[in-house]
Amino acid sequence: MIVVAIVAILAAIAYPSYREHIIRANRSAAQSLMLDLANRQQQFFAANRRYASEAELSFTSMPADLAGKYINDAGDDVITLGAGTPPTFTITFAPVTTGSQAGDGTLTLDNAGNRTPADKW
Repeated sequence: MIVVAIVAILAAIAYPSYREHIIRANRSAAQSLMLDLANRQQQFFAANRRYASEAELSFTSMPADLAGKYINDAGDDVITLGAGTPPTFTITFAPVTTGSQAGDGTLTLDNAGNRTPADKW
């Protein structure tokens, strides 16, 4: 009985830490993908003097490790292109409200390198 109690106490302490570690790992994977997309945008801009759509970057869906964890607030598009001069883009990943990332907050990255929320980067 004492062993069961000790195991239960250890599990109660370890599980929240494990869950937080999983959230941070998923966030890190999302940030890596966002930085990769931003880099590809800058390369496209250097060649074409405009930013690319998701289709032009061959970004059709979230990779398997992020599927079901992040979506875009505005709908299906992860990259939002600005219509003004100079051209702009914003990459937005919002956590799925019913997933493991639900309380983590929306991540954004723009063409100027601004990253929000600052405490998550």
